[in-house]
Amino acid sequence: MTVNTTGSAVDGRHFDVIIVGSGWAGSLLARHLGRQNWRVLVLEAGNGGTDTWEGFQDTVRTFSAAVVKASNAAYRTSAAAPFPDVLDLRSTGPSSYTTSGHFEQTGPFPYAGDYLRALGGTGMHWFGAVPRMFPEDFATRTNFGYGADWPVTAMDLERHVREAELLIGTAGDGAEQHRLGVVADPEYQYPMEEIPPSYLDARFHRLLDGRSVTDKIAESAYTLQVYGLPQARNSTPNPAWDDGSGNPYRPRGAVGMPNFGERCVGNASCTPICPVQAKSHPLRLQQDFTDSVRLATRCVVSRVLPGRGGTVRGVEFREYGDPATPSSRPYTVEADIVVLAAHSIENAVLLLASGMANSSGNVGRHLMDHPTLLAWAEMPANDPVGAFRGPGHTSGLECFRTGQGRRKRAPFRIEISNWGWGWSTGAPLSSVARMLGLGGDANGEVRHGGYFGPKLRRDLGQQVNRQIQLQIAMEQHAERNNRVTIDPARYRDGMGNPRPIIHYDLDHRVKDGLYAAREVSKAIFKLLNATDHTNLGVQDDGSHPLGYFTHTPGGDLPPQDLGYRGPGHAAGTHIMGTRKSTSVVDADQRTHDHPNLYAVGCGSMPSIGTSNPTLTMAALALRSAERIHRDLAELHQPVTVATSHLAGKRAAE
Repeated sequence: MTVNTTGSAVDGRHFDVIIVGSGWAGSLLARHLGRQNWRVLVLEAGNGGTDTWEGFQDTVRTFSAAVVKASNAAYRTSAAAPFPDVLDLRSTGPSSYTTSGHFEQTGPFPYAGDYLRALGGTGMHWFGAVPRMFPEDFATRTNFGYGADWPVTAMDLERHVREAELLIGTAGDGAEQHRLGVVADPEYQYPMEEIPPSYLDARFHRLLDGRSVTDKIAESAYTLQVYGLPQARNSTPNPAWDDGSGNPYRPRGAVGMPNFGERCVGNASCTPICPVQAKSHPLRLQQDFTDSVRLATRCVVSRVLPGRGGTVRGVEFREYGDPATPSSRPYTVEADIVVLAAHSIENAVLLLASGMANSSGNVGRHLMDHPTLLAWAEMPANDPVGAFRGPGHTSGLECFRTGQGRRKRAPFRIEISNWGWGWSTGAPLSSVARMLGLGGDANGEVRHGGYFGPKLRRDLGQQVNRQIQLQIAMEQHAERNNRVTIDPARYRDGMGNPRPIIHYDLDHRVKDGLYAAREVSKAIFKLLNATDHTNLGVQDDGSHPLGYFTHTPGGDLPPQDLGYRGPGHAAGTHIMGTRKSTSVVDADQRTHDHPNLYAVGCGSMPSIGTSNPTLTMAALALRSAERIHRDLAELHQPVTVATSHLAGKRAAE
């Protein structure tokens, strides 16, 4: 692999494949195609640096120095390759907000997710959760009468899902996931043993397993059962795993760590960065790149170049230096096949800016996320559960993800948070501030009565150790009006490229799901004998939280204050399907309009169910890699030219 190839070094050159983006999808594609000896160029808009030990340590220090530990806090911003941040949004009242930064937003509700433009993409700040989708998630229109069906099934992707779990490096309990219903083979083994459940998980197991909770929207009782979470982080290699040759599983190498990074030691900063590199990331795959793969950072693609007969011939891009100085001219590079693997939103922007793949009018449409309701409570004084230890969550409640309740409300997955009230209130810093008496009330008056010394230490330890939080992620189905657009005349970034304009809303299914989830959380806290502290309405200072709204689902159910956060699970924007008139790409993620242009990633997904989408995205990328290899092999197969004698004989015949 040639790293940090400059724009001038590849300007005017021809490759077999150009891949735009170096995240999970782009890295999996480049690895697969490079091993097939195809000449691959990977263009990454963001900075490198984390591919060296010194650069990685700088990223850790940047995170440590950040006042707010948001998901992009470890990574330096760039005017040339900007990316959104959750801190760009601010509530201005009930159902109103302002935004700054990379996104323009026009919808009634804020799109509260973000992503990262850097070497490795959003795979550098992701949490590392890789649960599988349920088979029924691939056919919600057929099974439940809403959303869109996939052109492939779970079984069609099974082989690729397994390969993705191996390449990403997944820790999990295969037998448990089989009982859950997402793994078909009862003998399946993950490459690493499951991340040990936390003490909090054990408390939830003991207090909740087998208990019943009524979903007031679905009008059905659900039996609770805590399941472990498959995760892309190092645990102990699974001795039962077998690659068919008797070789033991070895985790992929980490940057500057020949021993593949440490096992998870519970640093509690998985998002955005694991200091010991126990969490997997795309740079591990990049260490497998062959010499036929070139990787160039700080190269921002501005458009796809049209070719003849509906094909594309390459891309145009600009370089930038540090600090973010654009090159004096654009560069062009050509290839037999162009693959967009930037991000759901960035792919859509690039297609729209290029005027490509949009005969259906669906490029940018069907933007989805997992709107997430937070509910938090405090366990009894004699029941500390040890918050802020281990990964963000290691277990969850899965029963609300499936079944006929989906006909009445969005399904949801309940994550059991190991990080106390961190996401909901900013604990433990907010807990310290409250005990110190800092901050103001609704009238702006400074609070008094704080305390210090031994009492502060004692009370803080007792309270934080009893904090529990449920993170309840909703399925959001594909809707045309949730979309990404551009307006180059008004909104451009530092490189002169169009910025994304987001129009985002929540339909009644999602709102009903959020309502049901809040009611379920109340029942769960009651079973735990925990004191519910959830406040989704007006706060102590008179403000409204971001994503706040009041919802009445109908019937005899009363109105309720609700709210959501954005986990950044963007999907849709170039969905797959069998019909050119209703979708952008086919089942291999090849665009319907251009036979040698692929748009890969979560943007191709017609639905996202209730599972974090990275694993499914990775499986789709591996499927596309196989198709691209076949395309290239067919294109480059030798042509047999008949001799003049044989040609004359055939003509005579």
